[in-house]
Amino acid sequence: MDKAESISLFNLSLEERAALRALSMHMAHFDANQDIAREGDLPSRCFTVLEGFVAVYKTTRSGKRQVMAYHVPGDLPDLQSVHLKVLDNSIAAVSPCRIGFIEHDALRALFKAQPRLVSTFWRSTLIDAAIVREWMLNIGRREAYARMAHLFCELITRLDAVGLAPERTCSLPMTQTELADALGITSVHVNRTMRELKAAGLITLRNRRLMVNDWEGLKAAAEFDPTYLHLDSPDAE
Repeated sequence: MDKAESISLFNLSLEERAALRALSMHMAHFDANQDIAREGDLPSRCFTVLEGFVAVYKTTRSGKRQVMAYHVPGDLPDLQSVHLKVLDNSIAAVSPCRIGFIEHDALRALFKAQPRLVSTFWRSTLIDAAIVREWMLNIGRREAYARMAHLFCELITRLDAVGLAPERTCSLPMTQTELADALGITSVHVNRTMRELKAAGLITLRNRRLMVNDWEGLKAAAEFDPTYLHLDSPDAE
């Protein structure tokens, strides 16, 4: 995936795409469970996910972890660090990842030269906030069965938007413990809920791949409405 494609949900002009491609990007690889950024960091750069999955998370003083969001290829999980001095969450690789780091100064220069891109990146940040609001509702008010169904619907929908969920099948590298941290339940409850979704004929899980067998049924179980993902890209002006 090239730099222009990392903003794949937006209509960009040829000049804007060329400006994105011209950005200097430092490539790095991270192993699963390796931190990419840590709460309290004072970053001078942010990053885009080129391959793999990453998780935004926070921990209590006793070490309990809450995953706040998953990010997929094309996302910029720490774009807020361009404007916020201190990182207030940690970000870790869920699977082996390829990451592209971009210096904040390079982004600021890009925004000055291509002011319409400011709105594009700002929209990306607003969508991240919308996802957090949906996750709050999911964890706070839905039962475990619906929570897991909703997470699977979200992942399939977001990955499909970047061409990574053919026939509603995708990689699912998260362990049961990691899913428990995202859903606010125990790993035992994760195992039981997965079995229930399989028994209902909604999904198949094999070799860390998720296959949705009944998309309408999974959406109904999750009460899934993709509006909060705002996947309809605005027309280029």
